[in-house]
Amino acid sequence: MLEGLRVVEYATYVAAPGAGGIMADWGADIIKVEPPGGDPIRMFFASVGVEREGNPVFDMDNRGKRAIVLDTALEAGREALLRLVERADVFLTNVRPGGLRRAGLDHDALLARFPKLVYATVTGYGLIGPDADRPGMDSASFWARSGVAAMFSPKGGEPIALRTAFGDHVASMATVAGILAALFERERTGKGRLVEASLLRAAHYAAASDLALQHGIGRVSSNKPRTQAPQPLINFFKTADDRWISLLTRQGEKDWPKLARALKLDDIATDPRFTSARARRDHAEALIALLDTAFAQYPLEQLAVAMDAEELIWSPMLTPREAASDPQAIAAGCVVDTPLHDGGAMKAPASPVRFPGADDGPKGPSPRLGEHTRAVLTELGYAAPEIDAMLASGAAA
Repeated sequence: MLEGLRVVEYATYVAAPGAGGIMADWGADIIKVEPPGGDPIRMFFASVGVEREGNPVFDMDNRGKRAIVLDTALEAGREALLRLVERADVFLTNVRPGGLRRAGLDHDALLARFPKLVYATVTGYGLIGPDADRPGMDSASFWARSGVAAMFSPKGGEPIALRTAFGDHVASMATVAGILAALFERERTGKGRLVEASLLRAAHYAAASDLALQHGIGRVSSNKPRTQAPQPLINFFKTADDRWISLLTRQGEKDWPKLARALKLDDIATDPRFTSARARRDHAEALIALLDTAFAQYPLEQLAVAMDAEELIWSPMLTPREAASDPQAIAAGCVVDTPLHDGGAMKAPASPVRFPGADDGPKGPSPRLGEHTRAVLTELGYAAPEIDAMLASGAAA
């Protein structure tokens, strides 16, 4: 769908490269500009003290891109980057605002020079405010600063760690949405614009229901142990074969008698302690104890049949190993084959949206460091001796 769209990705780690990765899957030509030594996420395993071949974390967000190494601290490297941007539709970066200004690559400078450019920036905290130039990653900017970590931590308990790049990928999706909106606007006006995404803003939106309550009524409820859940029917329960399931009931009272029938608890369906949401809340511990006993009598397979017959909303809690091969995830297109340099392929998560009938999957392997430097510089009009001089000086690699 995005064939013919050229994006210059001047970014490292995950949030901005993740946005580039989505657009690469959808056909855009993503030119990944790396500093000398490369994107630090290439060293993901080394940074956690593990030695192994391959890097699925890097491959996930960089498949199908072309990679070029430029030292933009040198005039020749910076000039090559500007030549790239001149031919681009989108400039995507997560370099901090101060560094961009010092290099003359901030949005004011580039949009003045290239008025049709869509300039997309992904930062920890946004472009305005006292912390605009503060370094940010998802565990800090998305998870902790936004209040989301506090919402997930049980009341009085220690904080829970965010999983690898979780907040980054939420911001990646938001960034792609902003870029495509700006491109749509450019189709009408002929002008580009600044697209400003941040981990902090993405987190506020991801937690918008709770934060809307905070804004509206001045507080949100804290996470409690499952045995004290204020809505006991929205909970996790363990089956006879030691599988956890997630149960979610709809608004209103229709699902309570359905659940009672599925669990063969007809004798408590009309118990006045449980016939309304308020009553269930007041007697939550007693009800959860009854439900724990009931769920523990049946294996998952039998419960699945009973709950599906009542059209209840539930799901088994899968392990990552199970989720990676879940037949429904495969059918929904959640897993794709990503090409490797040796001609093989590896399984990896798909981009977040499917376009039936379109080629919306990975277009190639993740690039080796500097793999396309010479080819891209040639496209920009550099002669072979000029490229050799840039490589010799370190302006390119």
